Amino acid sequence: MPRDGGRSLLKSELKIGIVCHPTYGGSGVVATELGLALAGRGHRIHFVSHALPFRLPEAYPNTVFHEVDVTSYPLFKYPPYTLALAGRLVDLCRQEMLDVIHVHYAIPHAVAAYLCRQVLGSPVPKIVTTLHGTDISLIGIDPSFYEITRFGINKSDAVTAVSRNLASETEVSFRPDVKIQVISNFIDTEVFTPALRDPEVRAAHADPCEMLVGHLSNFRQVKRIPDVIRTFHLLQRKVPARLLMIGEGPELESARHLAAELGVSMRVSFLGAVAQAASILAQLDLFLLTSETESFGLAALEAMACGVPVICTKAGGIPEIVAEGTGILCPVGDYAAMARAGASILLDRGRLESMRAAARSHAVTRFPKEAIVSEYEDLYRTVIAGS
Repeated sequence: MPRDGGRSLLKSELKIGIVCHPTYGGSGVVATELGLALAGRGHRIHFVSHALPFRLPEAYPNTVFHEVDVTSYPLFKYPPYTLALAGRLVDLCRQEMLDVIHVHYAIPHAVAAYLCRQVLGSPVPKIVTTLHGTDISLIGIDPSFYEITRFGINKSDAVTAVSRNLASETEVSFRPDVKIQVISNFIDTEVFTPALRDPEVRAAHADPCEMLVGHLSNFRQVKRIPDVIRTFHLLQRKVPARLLMIGEGPELESARHLAAELGVSMRVSFLGAVAQAASILAQLDLFLLTSETESFGLAALEAMACGVPVICTKAGGIPEIVAEGTGILCPVGDYAAMARAGASILLDRGRLESMRAAARSHAVTRFPKEAIVSEYEDLYRTVIAGS
C-alpha cells in the first residue's frame, strides 16, 4: 500500500485540520458541523481559528481547538493574521502530520494553507478549499484581493462550492485552473426538528392568537436587515404576529431604530446570538430571508428542517434549496411582495400545515447530513490517494 511520510493514504482514520472564521455565519457553522460529524466517525479533527468557533463545544471527542495568536507590533498598522495563521498551521502539521487542511473561506485561509505547505517542504498535507459566498462575490473580486484569491484557489488540491450558483460565479469571475466541485451544505435533521415545538417556549414569545415570524443571520449589510423589518411591518397589519430577530452584527442597531420608527418595536424581539437556534426556529410559523445575495441560505434550510415555511429572495443559491410548496421566492428588495406572500400563507391554516410538512420532508431528503459528510470524506481520500 502506498505511503506518504509513514502515513497510509487509505487508512481509516484521518487527521484533518479545519480552518474557519469563528463568527456567527454560515461558513463557520458549516465548518464546525462538518468537523464534529467527521470526529463522530473516528477522524481526528483540529479546528484552527483566532477564537473558538461559535458552535464548537469546548470539549468534544476527537477534536482539538488551536487558537491563532496575533501579536501587534507598532510597526504593523494591521496585525498580520495570514502569516500568524500560516505559522500556526506549520507548527500543527509538524506535531500531528495532518493528512488534509480543509479551509473554509478562501481569504485568507487558502493562502495561509499554501504558505504552510511551502514552509513544510515534505511531507505535506493536501489542501481542500470550500468557497462559501462573500469570499468570492464580495471580498475576492475586490481588486486588492482578486489575484491572491485566484492564486489560493489554484494552489488547492480540491475546491468545493456550496451551491451550483456559487460554483458558476467562481468560474466566470476567476477562470480557475482547478475544477469546482459542488457539495451542498447539510442539515442535522435530528437537531433541527419540529419535535422541538413546545407551547411553553412559544408562549414566551407570542400569545396563542398570534403568529410567530423569525429571521436568523449575522446582520451584515448583504442580508438587507431593514427589509426584514419592513416586511414584518406590512405583514403584521394583516395578521397578528410577532417577529424574532436571531443573531448579531453591524446592522443590529439600525434595525432597532427602524422598528421604532415604524412603530413595531413592541412586536419585535432581538434575541442576539442564540447558541441553540433550533429551539427557537421550531416555534416559528414563518421564516424571512431578505438577502441581496446568498451562496446557499443555510438559515432558511435550518428553518425548513424545523417544519417552517420560508419567504426568501430569489438570489444566488437560495432557489436551489426552496422547492415548490416549501416556501415562496420574491424579488430582492420587494418587501411588499414578501409581506403579501407571508400573509397568504399565515391566513390559510390548511396551506400552512401542508407547507410545514413539505419543508421538513424536503430538508430531510435533499440535504441529509450523513450523505453529504460522506461526500467530503470521499473527497479527502481522493486527493490523498492522488499524491
